[in-house]
This record gives sequence, C-alpha cells and structure tokens, in this order.
Amino acid sequence: MKNNKTVVVVGGGLAGCEAAYQTAGAGYETILYEMKPERFSPAHESESLAELVCSNSLKAERLSSAAGLLKAEMERFGSVTVAAAKQTRVPAGGALAVDRHAFSRTVTARMEQTENLSIIRREVTDIPEADAVIIAAGPLVSEALSKRIAALTGGFLSFYDAAAPIVTADSIDMQQAFVQSRYDRGGDDYINCPMNREEYERFYEALVGAEVAEIHTFDKRKGVYEGCMPIEVMAKRGADTIRFGPMKPVGLRDPRTGHRPWAVLQLRKENMQGSMYNLVGFQTNLKFGEQKRVFSLIPALAHAEFVRYGVMHRNTFIHSPSLLQPNYSLIAQSKLFFAGQITGVEGYMESAMSGILAGQNAVRYLEGRPPLVLPANTMMGALTAYITDRSLTDFQPMGASFGLLPPLEEKIRDKKQRYEALAMRSLAVLEHILSEE
Repeated sequence: MKNNKTVVVVGGGLAGCEAAYQTAGAGYETILYEMKPERFSPAHESESLAELVCSNSLKAERLSSAAGLLKAEMERFGSVTVAAAKQTRVPAGGALAVDRHAFSRTVTARMEQTENLSIIRREVTDIPEADAVIIAAGPLVSEALSKRIAALTGGFLSFYDAAAPIVTADSIDMQQAFVQSRYDRGGDDYINCPMNREEYERFYEALVGAEVAEIHTFDKRKGVYEGCMPIEVMAKRGADTIRFGPMKPVGLRDPRTGHRPWAVLQLRKENMQGSMYNLVGFQTNLKFGEQKRVFSLIPALAHAEFVRYGVMHRNTFIHSPSLLQPNYSLIAQSKLFFAGQITGVEGYMESAMSGILAGQNAVRYLEGRPPLVLPANTMMGALTAYITDRSLTDFQPMGASFGLLPPLEEKIRDKKQRYEALAMRSLAVLEHILSEE
C-alpha cells in the first residue's frame, strides 16, 4: 500500500527507527534523517543506526519484571529493536543483552530493506516540513536543532542533573514513619521517615563511604547544578550538613516518642494516585546497588521497593507534561510528534517504545483517526501517562516500573506473584485492544 503523504523522522536512534518503521509499514513515504557519519555526537562512534551508547543490556526478559513486560508489549506492535535484540543476544542470565555492534547492524539492515523508507545521512538544523514530523533526536541533540526545539517549546530542562530515587507507597514501613507537614502547615503532604542519632550516624557513614557511578566523558563538560547537589556530595561537607539541610527535623514531632527526631527524610507523592513517593532532596549519583544498601538503612525504607534509582547525567528533554498530548504530539502543533529520551522516558527500550507509539499516532493523525492512547494498566500506557501527567511539576525522566501501574483488585503479598499478575493483566488488556483494531 502506498500513500501520497510524507512523514519525516529526525534521529536514527532506537526511537527514530521504531517510529519510521511504523509509518513506513503503514504505507507512508517516510524519510529518516540521521546526522552520522556527517557528524557525530560526543557519545557516538558507529555509523550504524540504533547505536547503544552505554550498556549492552536491555534489562530483564522475564515477564515478572517491568522491563520484560515492556518488551513483550512492544513485540505486539512488531518492534524492530526487540526482534534485532533477540537475534543478536549474548548470554547474560535473565537479562536480554546483545552484541551491541551486531544489534545496530541488524537494525540498520532491516531499516534499509524497509519499503517506503529513505534514510538520509545529514544533520537537520531546523524543524522539517512534512505532513507529519517526528523528532527523536535523543538526549544529545545537536546544538543547532536543540535551539530550534527550545524556541518552539519554551526551553529544555538541560543541565548536569541529579534526580532523586522513587519508592512504592506499599513498601514504606509506616510503623517506622508518620504523616505530617512541617509545623502542621498544609495537609498531610509528606511521609516522614525519622531517625535517632545512632541510626543517623550509621546511615551517614554508609552514605559518605558509598561508591558513586562513573560519569561519562560526554557528561563531564558541565558542572554540577547547585540546586540538584547529590546527597553524597552534600554529606561530605560535614556530618551536620544534610541534617540541617534536606534531613532537617525542625517543625516535626514523632508521635511515637513525642519529640523531634534527630534527622528526618521526607517522602513526597510522585503521582496523583499516591502509589509512588519521591525521596525529597535525595538527588544522587551513587551506584544503584549502593542506593539500595544505603537508603535501606533508614528504618522506614528497610524493605523499600525502588521504582527509579537516582541518576546523574546530562539530560536534554522537553517538559512533556505541559507540552505533549498522550499521543506524543505537541499540544500547540498536532502534526509534530516527539519520541525517545527527549520526551523524558529513561532507558533503551523505553525510548524505543515511545517511538512505536509516536509512529502509530502519526499514522492515525494522517488518516484522521482517533489517537492510540493505551490505558495505564499496560506498561506502555503507564509510561506515557507519566510523562504527560499535567500534575507533575518537578518532572524527571522515568523508566519502566511496576510502581507505575494501578494496583490489582486482589491484594497479593508475594512480590513475584504480584508482578506476574500485573503482567498478565497488562498483556490481556493490550491483546483486547489490538484485537479490536
């Protein structure tokens, strides 16, 4: 099938490839722009499309994991990157890891063989003109194009950024916490995780001695943003620095003791449903395993389930909650779509997923059909709902997590069984939606 309308996709990463594969597969003449090898970003070195910059792991494959469920959902849409990953996999236990060069070459070959698709190796410095445009330029978007997008969207959130971890509400030990606003001003907006002196000093010693994650060379050009100072950096300025900073106990009284705690970590709702809580002031660059070990020393978080670990890197992304429709199109310009990490999704497969949905919705836009907005009880729908949630003010990137999904009607205590049930529910919902297409 051939249509007389044209789609332009900017960016040949995972998101751009998925988007172009969807639109070309629907019969629309699609032009995919990729600036390599004419120009390379500081992080890229291969001429291939869908280059994996950091890890060669696409995370867990089992359905009882959020990453596994996401890939299973993407397969239902004919994902080109999931298919290539399975073709080029290497042994990695329960993870889907790939030979990164073989993976990129496989995706490139598949794209080059796709009907209705032209690949142009040239840098794009302005928003192209076409019947539909999808910007999938990634977090290292070129300076010229970033200026055009910034002018169009009112600016990026772009700096050397440190984001705080998020935990599930159900995993917080409320026997070790209490709900109260500082000085009782406002409602019960915060969950407070108190510590006595001994608990705090144990936590502090672990924090300042914990191992930090390596910072990529392409992130080292910018200094730390003072407003997002990592908690471990702040702690090294002195034992009382964080106790008089993000962990200050003033204005709070622990109902268990009737006294002010020695130190307090406050948790703030991350979403309207209150299923996730952000560790306030705990932006961090600790390794993920270290975050789990150190932050679990806070009594109320001893058994915490982390929806997102803290990260620190250069982030270039639009403020999607105020700019994007749930179909990935710009609110102010319905023929312009965004996909990939530039939308605020975090991770290889999450970026690819957004490309699938942007491509699907570009097709629907051209055909005058209603958009495809998946429900929040699918992983693809939940991630989309998060990045377009109008209630988010402190917007930070998010990856796949079961904490994003609404809870089951039946309470399942065993975590593995609960995750499996959530996955089965998600796939059943998705199968039903696709069967009606």
